[in-house]
Amino acid sequence: MLSAEPTIRHPEGEDMQIAIIGAGNIGGTLTRRLTTLGHDVTVANSRGPETLGDLAGETGATAATVADAPRGAELVVVTIPLHHVADLPADLLADATPGVVVVDTGNYYPQRDGRIEEILDGATESRWTAGQLGHPVVKAFNNIYAAHLLNGGRPAGDPERFGLPVAGDDEGAKRTVMGIVDALGFDPVDAGSIDESWRQQPGSAVYGTDLPADALRQALAEQPPDRPAEFTP
Repeated sequence: MLSAEPTIRHPEGEDMQIAIIGAGNIGGTLTRRLTTLGHDVTVANSRGPETLGDLAGETGATAATVADAPRGAELVVVTIPLHHVADLPADLLADATPGVVVVDTGNYYPQRDGRIEEILDGATESRWTAGQLGHPVVKAFNNIYAAHLLNGGRPAGDPERFGLPVAGDDEGAKRTVMGIVDALGFDPVDAGSIDESWRQQPGSAVYGTDLPADALRQALAEQPPDRPAEFTP
């Protein structure tokens, strides 16, 4: 079902205020890439802004606490280990811009995250995350290696440009994220709803692969729904 909330739709090329929760491989890489594109980025991690001085100095991003980072944000990227999502402040998005778009990059690894019964019962990782946050999410950037996200972007039309899947229920939010993906140098591929985002979860044919957009669409369409045994505790 589409979200009834207003959704931010920025004109092409207009800078956004972005909060990134998590400064690991993907979070740090997105901080580097999005500041290079001219966006106003605030980054936070669980250890506090004093641990983010090097990243902030390198990129010009603002280091903040997890509670403060989303204030005024139009786009919030949650990119932390899945089992820590439940530890985020209950009012994490309270001071974000109305209609804030939330991106979930998370993946479920049972050896790390333990048993999450709703996921084991069939909920997609991002459906579970949306429930924890109390806000719809768009699933993106979960199937790409950080080094490829940093260095793999190519101009539109480049034969070596590959695609990234983007899943979500709110079409406006999904278009916003697809615009970001395109600006980063990848072909955004509509991967359907959040309940279809199992097609890009760990163990799928598109996880950790660099496929051209057409091949990515085909792989998503052909993906069987069963979670691989290695991703089931």
